[in-house]
Amino acid sequence: MDPNKRPEDMERITTPELAQAFINEKVEEVRAQVGDKNVLLALSGGVDSSVVAALLIKAIGKQLICVHVNHGLMRKGESEQVVDVFKNQLDANLVYVDATDRFLNLLDGVAEPEAKRKIIGAEFIRVFEEEARKVGDSVSFLAQGTIYPDILESQDGVKAHHNVGGLPDDLQFELCEPVKLLFKDEVRVIGRELGLPENMVERQPFPGPGLGVRCLGAITRDRLEALREADAILREEFANAGLEGKVWQYFVSVPDFRVTGVKDDKRLYEWPAFIRAVNTVDAMTAEVPELDWALLKRIGDRIASEVDGICRVLYDLTPKPCGTIEFE
Repeated sequence: MDPNKRPEDMERITTPELAQAFINEKVEEVRAQVGDKNVLLALSGGVDSSVVAALLIKAIGKQLICVHVNHGLMRKGESEQVVDVFKNQLDANLVYVDATDRFLNLLDGVAEPEAKRKIIGAEFIRVFEEEARKVGDSVSFLAQGTIYPDILESQDGVKAHHNVGGLPDDLQFELCEPVKLLFKDEVRVIGRELGLPENMVERQPFPGPGLGVRCLGAITRDRLEALREADAILREEFANAGLEGKVWQYFVSVPDFRVTGVKDDKRLYEWPAFIRAVNTVDAMTAEVPELDWALLKRIGDRIASEVDGICRVLYDLTPKPCGTIEFE
């Protein structure tokens, strides 16, 4: 039996009862696999890694070493939530690395999107590798939030899925992937049953480079902070309107050019903010939802009045194709 192939008779996990049965089964499997050894996990705060972390904590407690790297490109409050949920509430063995200055210094003056992606990805590997080396002698397993679509895409040549690391050859870990045969909706059901917060379970897709590809062009700290605050307002208003989980993805991007505005009878020369919202099934095509005008107006008014450096707000009406979901 292929361990990377989901059995055709495997029941879809849709209820708390089915989720609890899966959790109980995996807890026993993980304990049998790991024994008294330690496990290392890169905990991003995304759905998959968070659910794997909560599941492994239930199974082996502090034998799990979670490493959360804050590259300074997270959304407002996300790193703080990871620390609160996993360290304070679940009593996890959590290593928190604030690498903000390290990443932003490397990105200074870099405008080309692919160059930014490569810098962020390579530096993340370096930081995680450093932390892995610190505990390397005591760790035998590397946990990953691999899910079944990752395996299917890997088989189809879309992307490789065993790539948490790009770790060096002398760091040899056995893989622990307890949710690798599940689809994303099933992972969310498991997360709820494990007691994770709803906004973590329903966390939107978030690019690996984070806000680095939403702070368009060369990243500056002041524009990055404006983006973070504007995005937080957008997410708060969508939540208040009951749109969490109903709109697939929504976010703000801030470009590296300024526009003219006026406030308190004074001329401004500040950034615009682009609101992007899409609904999709497979992310290959996407439609723009017809949002309530009063909601859009309220979001625009709040961003323009509350966020320093932003004086204009626009709603992107472009479906995919021809527009991609992200700007960069």
